[in-house]
Amino acid sequence: MPTQYFKRKWIIGIAVIICAGVGVATYFRANFNWLGLVVVMIFYFLIFAVGIWAGKEKPGDGPDSFLLAGRKLPLWVAIMTMAATWIDGGYINGTAEYAAVNGLVWVQAPWGYAMSLIIGGIFFARKMRRFQFQTMLDPLSQRYGTKATALFFLPAVSGEIFWTAAILTALGTTFSIILGLSIEVSIIVSAAVAIIYTTLGGLRSVAYTDVLQLFMLIVGLFVVLPVIILHAGGMETLWETYLAKHGAAAYPIPDHASMGNYYWNWWDFALLLMLGGIPWQVYFQRVLATKSESAAMWLSILAGAICLIVAVPAAIIGMIGGTTDWAALGLSGPESGAATLPYVFQNLTTPIMALVGLATVAAAVMSSIDSSILSASSLAAWNVYKPLIKPDLSAVDLKKIIRRTIYIVGVSATILSLKVDSVYALWSLCSDFVYCLLFPALVCAMFDPKANTPGAVAGFAVAAFLRFGGGDPTLGLPVILPYPMIEDGMVLFPFRTLSMISGLITIIVISRITQKKYPAKVLSMVKNPIPLSPDSNV
Repeated sequence: MPTQYFKRKWIIGIAVIICAGVGVATYFRANFNWLGLVVVMIFYFLIFAVGIWAGKEKPGDGPDSFLLAGRKLPLWVAIMTMAATWIDGGYINGTAEYAAVNGLVWVQAPWGYAMSLIIGGIFFARKMRRFQFQTMLDPLSQRYGTKATALFFLPAVSGEIFWTAAILTALGTTFSIILGLSIEVSIIVSAAVAIIYTTLGGLRSVAYTDVLQLFMLIVGLFVVLPVIILHAGGMETLWETYLAKHGAAAYPIPDHASMGNYYWNWWDFALLLMLGGIPWQVYFQRVLATKSESAAMWLSILAGAICLIVAVPAAIIGMIGGTTDWAALGLSGPESGAATLPYVFQNLTTPIMALVGLATVAAAVMSSIDSSILSASSLAAWNVYKPLIKPDLSAVDLKKIIRRTIYIVGVSATILSLKVDSVYALWSLCSDFVYCLLFPALVCAMFDPKANTPGAVAGFAVAAFLRFGGGDPTLGLPVILPYPMIEDGMVLFPFRTLSMISGLITIIVISRITQKKYPAKVLSMVKNPIPLSPDSNV
């Protein structure tokens, strides 16, 4: 890519950051944290600089450099970017939210998503890398055809947009409490910065900025944590207070006797997170960008371990936020569970520590926004636009389409984030549709040699009917099917897992019934999938 192009983008990006910062500070100067503004500006400038540097194409880069970093991503970078992507603002803020409000038993997403990385690494990563696919939907495209794959694109891209919206909401909440900004302004400015540098450099920019962001995240959490624990009187006192408040729910293991029908709901979400965390382009994009099958497997397993470790301080902060007597401190307490983590940073630490916490959450959010919008845009360009609209799409044109789609996805997620109250609810919903609708199709495409198009479409229809028939309070969908265990308008029966299993069985059965008329297609290795245009400088 020409140097002049990057110089122009440097100027535009820096101007956006400076103008946004100055404009926001001027508008909110009555209660604005000027030191916080400086910290955020430096952080955003640093991230932007790394993204620009890493995104410059190098001699010898192939046509897949934008999508998969040329499949040359070093293992240590791959591990860091995978972990950073999973440890997002929803991960940090959502863990603190549910630890404070509902007890550790309902803090399922951190270990559930960590287990999804480990399971994905053992069973999926090596085979996906072996066939040199470009995206997660490629095996579905080979098995079921491009038109059927466009159907599965819907839950895939919806999950990415929901995820991006959840973590933008987490960042907006944090900025509003610590900096005195409105949530809306915080979300819009942060989304704009992430969209700009992601558009410039693709996966390579995303990966190397993730390394910096994960480092800042880990250091920030473990620097602030001892100060907050000391304020709570130590871990022993904290645990006694927390246990007295939540009882059996204070333990991470569910107790059937105390939970009643919620016990089955707990297992429904546990399976949803462990298996629904696998069929994500944001995950497989890193798997497919590694140098070998072995690297693909180990990056998943080790990133899962990092995710488990980083969840601990977030959960402890949530425990402290939920047990602190805010009235005794002359405070009203967090406005909502989603505000727990930034509220603790703001009121139980020093101003400098609060800014460290702010940088921590900002790092977590930025490391996932860029990954998610790039992944959704890659699927849209590669698995929908290219096969259905322009099959002879060149590498240069592919980049243009992905860059345009990045803006569309980023703006859509930003708008959605402005309408969300609970970070954790939207965060869990991300994997919900992916688990029910996409996971069965991916499993059969990868491991069932007889899976065919009619089976995949029928499985999707059955799973969608059973899933949406159970309603969803986050989206305002009513319950329309007579499931058992309905309490407070919520279905506690594990209907999500029922939907997934029913979809899986339907694919297997219908594929075999229709095998003679619609014989299954064989998976094959992808070779030179992106043609170069005659005037390309890639």
